[in-house]
Order: sequence, then C-alpha cells, then structure tokens
Amino acid sequence: MLAKVHSCAIVGLEGAIVEVEVDTSRGLPSFTIVGLPDTAVQESRERVQAAVKNAGLIFPRQRLTVNLAPAALRKEGPAYDLPIALGALAASGQLNPEWLEGTLVVGELSLDGSVRHVRGVLPMSALAHREGFRRLLVPAVDAREAALIPDIEVIAVESLTMLVNHLSGVVPVEPVEHSQPPSSPAAGATDFQEVKGQEHVKRSLEVAAAGGHNVLMIGPPGAGKTLLARALPSILPAMSVDEALDVTQVYSVADLLPSDVPLIQHRPFRSPHHTISHAGLVGGGTWPRPGEISLAHRGVLFLDELPEFGPRVLEVLRQPLEDKVVTISRARGSNTFPANFMLVGAMNPWAVKWRLIETALCTAVNPGIGRWRCISDDARSVSW
Repeated sequence: MLAKVHSCAIVGLEGAIVEVEVDTSRGLPSFTIVGLPDTAVQESRERVQAAVKNAGLIFPRQRLTVNLAPAALRKEGPAYDLPIALGALAASGQLNPEWLEGTLVVGELSLDGSVRHVRGVLPMSALAHREGFRRLLVPAVDAREAALIPDIEVIAVESLTMLVNHLSGVVPVEPVEHSQPPSSPAAGATDFQEVKGQEHVKRSLEVAAAGGHNVLMIGPPGAGKTLLARALPSILPAMSVDEALDVTQVYSVADLLPSDVPLIQHRPFRSPHHTISHAGLVGGGTWPRPGEISLAHRGVLFLDELPEFGPRVLEVLRQPLEDKVVTISRARGSNTFPANFMLVGAMNPWAVKWRLIETALCTAVNPGIGRWRCISDDARSVSW
C-alpha cells in the first residue's frame, strides 16, 4: 500500500515542498529511505520505529520503502521524522490517508514519541500558505512561530499519540490562534538616554541613525565606544510587521530564535569577535547558512577593535554594504541572504593602528550614501 505525506525542506531562507512517499510490500522486514537524505534523515529509521512502538502503535513488519521527492533536492535534518511515521501508519492501514490531505507536516520524534523542535518553521508556514495547504502540523514549541502567518490552521503537536488521536477524531486539538505577540523590551538592551556625556558623539550617532549611515568611532579605551554602539539600536525606528517577519525568518533558519520569542520585534545587534572567519561573517558552509551580517539584517553590526579583524574578513564586507544582500555560491548551487545593516566600527587612536587602518583597510565613510569605499589598492600587500 502507498501513502503520501507532504513535508518541507529549507533551501537558503525559503521553503521547498517535499513529498514523503511510503510504500509497504511483502518481503523480509526492512526500512529503506531514498531521495538524497543526509545522515540525520537516515538515522530517522531508528527514531521512527522506537517512537511508533513507544506511542502504543504498531510499526509495520514488512518491506518499507520511503521516498523523499524531489530526489534532486538534498534532505537534511530530523524534520522528516513525523511525516515518515504518519506515512508508515497510513500505509499499514492504521490511519486514513484522507486525514492527511491538504496538510503539511514537520517535526522531530524522540524515542518516547514526543515531538521536538525543528528549525525554519516560519518559512515553512509561509510556504504552506502560498501553496494552498489548509493545515500545518508542527511541534508544540514551534506553534506560536508558525501561527504568525495568517489564514492557515496550525496544530501544536506534543506527541505522536496525541496527533493520531486528533486525526482520528478521538481527542480533537484546537488550532493555535493567529495573533501578533505583544511588544516587549529587548533582553540586555541599553537605552540611549542612559548614556551620560559624550554629547558630540551622541549627536553624530543620531544623525547616522536618521540617515542609515555607517559609523567609525575612534577613542581611547574606556571612553564609552562599546556602550554607545550597544545603545544605538534603541534610537533606530521601530520595525514594521514585514521587517519583523523578515528578521525572524533569518533567525528561524539559523536556529537562533528563542523558544519564548516567536517574533523578533527589536532591531538586532551583532558584535562578533575579531577572530571570526570570513565564512562566519558573511555565511557559508557546504550548504550555506546565514552569517553575522545576515543576523544583523535590519539592525547593527558592531566591529570592536576594527584593526584586529583580518584584511580578508573586512574585504568581504564591501559587496554586502553596496548591494544589501550577499550571495554565497557553491558547486551544488547558490543562496542569497539579506544583509541590510548599519556597520559600526570602533578602534583606539594609537598612531600605529591608525596607519594600519588607513593603509590596510583603505576605507572612508561616505556620508551621502552611508557606505565604506576602498580608496587604495595597497591593502592586499600589507602584512598584519
């Protein structure tokens, strides 16, 4: 018997529909997964079997073949555990396949049958809405995030047993209501009004915040450069709903969204250490993930002790500052991530470091369009 369940994969910042096809046939008991799965997907065989058994259900003792279509799209992560389990139950006659029509399913299964968090639920919910799905089954911890997208029924799934009872009508579960979370103060944020003194610097930052310009602060240690930079997001304009969803989507895909914060409503502030690599700054990996400049999207990227950053790390900032996006290309494809941020740099006014920053970085702030522009070609020949 053949059963089909719809799930979703994350490609860059967008979702892609994955059709989970489960077929049972006669033969020695086996469990095969095809469709370009990674190691985490292959390991779902053990998780699904144990979860179905511990949930009080019967795992089919037949030849079981799972196909994740389209086969050309690489499948990664444990988000396919729940759709594979539902497909196996439907293919063995324990669930009616019609109960899963118009439904998108994602979730990781633990061995006791409970459903765990998966990353990228917000873009998955947006994709389900665009593709016309009526219902979305997601882990309970991710339900508030999925419910940010209107006009789709979101079911918070706590366990496989609960989901089977809901689908069969034994114990129905009420959908999660769509509502925008109330605004709350950012954790650990510094308010600009709490900074005393440094009036000329504060005035400069106010002008930069009004025009979206980049900033370079030069001053001795203890002058308050870091404090002023951390306070800068508090005087930036409040984010609109579309901007908040834009930022939340980046953090959801990067799996950095706090469980108790379904929607990021405050401008992000990122301050990477100077030992960061260029891949960590702009994003990268075999399958590219967002870097610090994308995590600072719609917010502030603060580079403290600017001369300590490697020349290559600073050189890769040029194109994102101009285009407001960064495209990461690999042999298997390319992904584009947003990178619309304010760049704030800080350094000490020592003569040696100033000569290094002037020669090696060869940058200057352009107040007209608020970007950094290279004014010398000597940077490539300077040794740090």
